[in-house]
Amino acid sequence: MTSGLWELVLKGIWVTVQLLVLSGLVATAVAFGVGMARTHRLWIVRFLAGVYTEVFRGTSALIMIFWVFFVLPVAFGWQLVPLWAGTLALGLTYGAYGAEIVRGALNSVDPAQREGGIALSFTPWQRMRLILLPQAVPEMIPSFTNLLVELLKGTALVSVMGMGDLAFSANLVRLALQESAEIYTYVLLIYFVIAFLLTRGMRGLERRLKAGVGKEAGRTPDQELHRPETTGVGAAGSLGGLGAGGASS
Repeated sequence: MTSGLWELVLKGIWVTVQLLVLSGLVATAVAFGVGMARTHRLWIVRFLAGVYTEVFRGTSALIMIFWVFFVLPVAFGWQLVPLWAGTLALGLTYGAYGAEIVRGALNSVDPAQREGGIALSFTPWQRMRLILLPQAVPEMIPSFTNLLVELLKGTALVSVMGMGDLAFSANLVRLALQESAEIYTYVLLIYFVIAFLLTRGMRGLERRLKAGVGKEAGRTPDQELHRPETTGVGAAGSLGGLGAGGASS
């Protein structure tokens, strides 16, 4: 390929990365907001959050992009540029999937932890911020990683708006060179590299978050129960220390 065509591909990569980051931020905000609302004590809040989740999970991301870009201007009289239209459509759609990840992780926290917060007279927000989220967020990371990879692949849908993302730029290069196999092989590799870097980054984030709550990334709950410091000598030592403390008091 000529330098001009490579420049077109590089611009497409940059647009795809921008769209991934922006729509990922929107999806994360939506996921946490709606996911926490689905565990709210008021039924009306849970109901509205559930309606949002079902609507956006049950509609096509491609049709949502069409709706935001083509129908929204007719209905409300204002037009979003393709980047923001794609960001909004993808963020709202994938945020609905993320909301179920958040809800499931929050519900997986031991009920005794909630009861402990109630016993300490914590407000619902304090229980969420100080007890539930620190334990639930590390468990969300693997599922969120998969969701972000799916979002990366979903960014190719914005090419229907004529947006110069990687998929759209690759198609222009294909038309210029009349060569499909080589171009689309390059595109597959580029998407793979971006996804690989994304998963590596999320894996590092998972390790840091789990270290913060005394867990190890990649371990199952059963493995966590059989860590050396929770069984055998470690456990005996801890109990012995408690006993000694109790005796001395």
